[in-house]
Amino acid sequence: MTSLNLASLSSSEKRELISLLEEKERRKARRKLFDLYPDTGPLRRELYPKHMQFFAGGAEHMERCMMAANRIGKTWGVGGYETTLHLTGLYPEWWPGRRFDAPIQAWVAGDTRTTTRDIIQHALMGVGAEGASGEIGTGLIPGDAILGRPTPMQGVPGAFDTVMVRHASGGRSMLQFKSYDQGRKTFQGTKKHLVWLDEEPPIDVYEEAMLRLTATDGVSDNGLMLCTFTPLLGLSKVALKFLPDLAPVENTSPASVAETRADTRQTGTFLR
Repeated sequence: MTSLNLASLSSSEKRELISLLEEKERRKARRKLFDLYPDTGPLRRELYPKHMQFFAGGAEHMERCMMAANRIGKTWGVGGYETTLHLTGLYPEWWPGRRFDAPIQAWVAGDTRTTTRDIIQHALMGVGAEGASGEIGTGLIPGDAILGRPTPMQGVPGAFDTVMVRHASGGRSMLQFKSYDQGRKTFQGTKKHLVWLDEEPPIDVYEEAMLRLTATDGVSDNGLMLCTFTPLLGLSKVALKFLPDLAPVENTSPASVAETRADTRQTGTFLR
């Protein structure tokens, strides 16, 4: 490959080159989804066995939880990544989990409307807090998959309520941002294909969201529940849904306890 001699370029050629390089970086920033979990290299997916286990669990399990320490990529590399794949239908060839071959309706939620904006919205859309740097389309959802302008959330500067996303099938997925501080009743409504709860939810919010995912017509499939959080609340009711072997056991024989814990190990603590 011949190296470029910058000194030989005219001023106009240099400006054109700078413009082309800036456009290249802009396009790359709008396609971050495709950089995750490559086949080879220092970030190759074989180095993330827990993440792969979580993704594969979606093929069989309705409820999954990545319960882990802070700052290990639960939001970006687990919940945000899988949510984006389902919204867009842009599954990599290696994807081991469930696939939606048509547009979906999804909810994503965090503790408060502000943290939902600053963390989840920023991961998916590329923009978060009002006044912060960023551009819509530079998050995990590819820029060319975002259709139109997001609907703003009332009362929270810079926050989105609803985003329409192009699905690979040709239709449009609907993404809605919610928060636990809005209360259980705001999680009532029509059936959803996916709910992602980033940070541990109150048990009433969790159970209400589960109702939106449960098929009742005998024909449709159940939706998917994704949870990503650090168990700062200890052995809460939500945490114990995924760690039943840690629940206090009263008036139960040691043999029964051992059998229950063996069953739990077989299914894994991520899955339910």
